[in-house]
Formats: sequence, structure tokens, C-alpha cells
Amino acid sequence: MTDRTAVRTGLLTVDGATLHHEVRGEGPLLVMMPGGSADAGIYDAIAADLADRWTVATFDPRGYSRSALDGPVTDQSPATHADDIVRLIESLSPDGAPAALFGSSSSAVVALAALARHPGRLSRVVAHEPPVVALLPDPEAGRALFAAVREAFRRDGVAAAMTTMAAGLAPEEGEAAPGPERAAAGSEQSAAAEEPTTPEQTADQAATQGQAPTPEQAATFRRMHANLPVFLEHVLCPFSGYVPDLVALKASAAHLVVGVGRDSRALLPAVAAEGLARRVGAGVAEFPGGHIGLTEHPRAFAARLRDVLAAP
Repeated sequence: MTDRTAVRTGLLTVDGATLHHEVRGEGPLLVMMPGGSADAGIYDAIAADLADRWTVATFDPRGYSRSALDGPVTDQSPATHADDIVRLIESLSPDGAPAALFGSSSSAVVALAALARHPGRLSRVVAHEPPVVALLPDPEAGRALFAAVREAFRRDGVAAAMTTMAAGLAPEEGEAAPGPERAAAGSEQSAAAEEPTTPEQTADQAATQGQAPTPEQAATFRRMHANLPVFLEHVLCPFSGYVPDLVALKASAAHLVVGVGRDSRALLPAVAAEGLARRVGAGVAEFPGGHIGLTEHPRAFAARLRDVLAAP
């Protein structure tokens, strides 16, 4: 019997980069895009759970981990990353069958660009909390926050950047802070990755449950940490500043589901996500946990994603 969770790895040449990708399972193609400073490893548990129903493809975004750029890193574009996704779909689905696409946080921005630019290649798109400041009640405040995060990184490094991020995303005084933002506001060790997902947060969650990180998880954490300078300097502001093509998204709204975390609905990414759903008429699905629910509750998150993808 074939082991559907066995990983098949490959390299794909795209314009200006070579993408490392990993494939599990059989069935319709599902591409899962990592956000923040994460790479394919962030989806190991979820991909294994879904491999009984889908061919699950994960990958390292260009310029991260094992996906080398042909030249020096520059500011990244959601449109370029969206075109990478379509090249990956074409390579893994040569018969032209459309694929399902999942993205969280910064990669949810890529999901929106992919649907707007290549609707015919996508059967369903789940965009979990894309932090698109153009869709906020006060877009200028959102732009100022992320610009301040990047400036803090340039001036004082990663820990300062993540402290600035955590303060900007914190709920109003008097509200209880969700776990991800509270954790991100801690020590330098806990302030070591995306907005605000950190490798150490994932490790802390495993430790809380009495589990030590596996060698594979430890390797993922190290790669995520190494990706942070690229994320903070070249991804955070261009992606959060992306202006979605609302006309194109409205035309494809039947294929779009906007995800929000049960515990993060008052925070910037979820507010932007629900604003998007209202503007284009897309459905909204609540997922377990907060902005980083996929690492907080991977099994429950995978179960909810299964339901959302399988819904008529």
C-alpha cells in the first residue's frame, strides 16, 4: 500500500528563482503557501492530515530557505509570487485541472493576487487573515504600523521589530490579549519570526504539551529564523501594502473563502479579512485559534480546512 504521507521533493525553475517544493498524497491538487518567514516545513502536520484526500503541495517561497534567487534579494511582489504559484500548479497538474489554494497571513495576500490574475487555474481559494491595510477602516494607520516595524528592524534588529509589531497589533486597553500577540511581545527569543508567528512560539507550544520539537521541526525553526531579515525588509511592507483587484475578486467570489481566527477577530489582519469579504461578497469561515491557528492547533485547523475545501 502506498504511504500517502510520504514526501516527494522537487525543484522548479521560475522567473528569477528556483522553488523547492514537497508533495504528499493523491487526489485533486491543493497548494498550501507559507506566510511570514515560514517555509514548507510549517505545514508538515497539516499536509499529512490532508494527504488522504488531496495531493498536497507545499514549498519554500522564492528567496527563503531552499528556494534560491538567481540574484540579490529585492522587495518582493505578491503578483510575482502569485505567478510562481501558477507555474507550480502547471507543473503538478499538467492536465490543466484547477487547484485549490490556501494561504495564511502574508501568503493570503498572494492567494488574492493569484485569484485575481489566474482565476481559471484555481477551484477554491482560502485566504486566512490577509493583512491588507487598504481594506482597514484607517489604512494610513496600518501602513504606518508596518513601516515602523521595518524601521525598527533596520535600526535595532529583529527583537525590536517584533516588539513594535506586537504593540501595534495588541487589542485596546482592557481587552485580553490573544496568545500569539502576547507571546510575540516577550523576550528576544520569543520575538524571532513572522507577524507574529515565531519558530519559538511553535516550540513553546510543543513544550507546553510535554513534547520536544522533532529534528524536522527544529530544522524548520532554524530556517524560519534565517528568513527573518528577508521578511522584515522585503516582504512585510510590500505585501501589507498590496491593493487587491476588487473587481476581479468580486467576479470570482464564488471561489473565494476568507478565513478568520476565532481568537483574533478584533486584530488588524482579521479586520482586513472581513472587510475584504464584505467588499467582494466572499464567504467567511472561522478557524481555530488566532492569527497563527495553523501552528497553535494544527489538527483542528486541518479538520476545519478540510470542511471548507469540501463544501459545495
